[in-house]
Amino acid sequence: MTARIGVVTFPGSLDDRDTQRAVRLAGAEPVALWHKDKDLKQVDAVVLCGGFSYGDYLRAGAIARFSPVMEPLIEQAKAGLPVLGICNGFQILTEAHLLPGTMLRNNHLHFICRDQKLRVENAETAWTSDYTAGQEIHIPLKNIDGQYVADQRTLDALESEGRVAFRYLDVNPNGSNNDIAGVANEAGNVVGLMPHPEHAVEPLVGTGRTDGLPFFTSILKKLVNA
Repeated sequence: MTARIGVVTFPGSLDDRDTQRAVRLAGAEPVALWHKDKDLKQVDAVVLCGGFSYGDYLRAGAIARFSPVMEPLIEQAKAGLPVLGICNGFQILTEAHLLPGTMLRNNHLHFICRDQKLRVENAETAWTSDYTAGQEIHIPLKNIDGQYVADQRTLDALESEGRVAFRYLDVNPNGSNNDIAGVANEAGNVVGLMPHPEHAVEPLVGTGRTDGLPFFTSILKKLVNA
């Protein structure tokens, strides 16, 4: 039976179709979810994609966090549903308190768009098992509110518990604490990161790399073995 991966579209989402294509390339069935949906259509996992939900008014992700679709998503994520937040999706997950910390304006105050080198720090989450710990990958990055910050106690817990999923290498593009590019929750079913793996899944498109495809093959293996 083919796994069904929901991809949520909010007003202002930009990368929902790219994410659906990545899901399809990995061998799963993408299921379109609208921000006003009050149920998740019995999907096996959910991706919150990138963009500028609700124009990023107030704060990136702050309004989307209260969309109707988020009520069942928060409940099911706490019960173990795998959820991946990419860029704006990561911001929404922090606003929903499914992931710790918050996102601020880049420390240089400019939008950034580049191919970013990362190190995989945790290869044991639902979304990273097809990587190896310490593996270096290149994933496109594009954001203006990408600076990950948290209080020292939270940072210490993330580091000691191995919940930093990805770390920026060579250059910290936005001033994120501890060079953090992505984090996971305690159970490892919820992961968020600022770079865009859905833009690195085909050798003939974009960067020419497929370093982002293991996000989507990882979740398939997780679901098959569940």
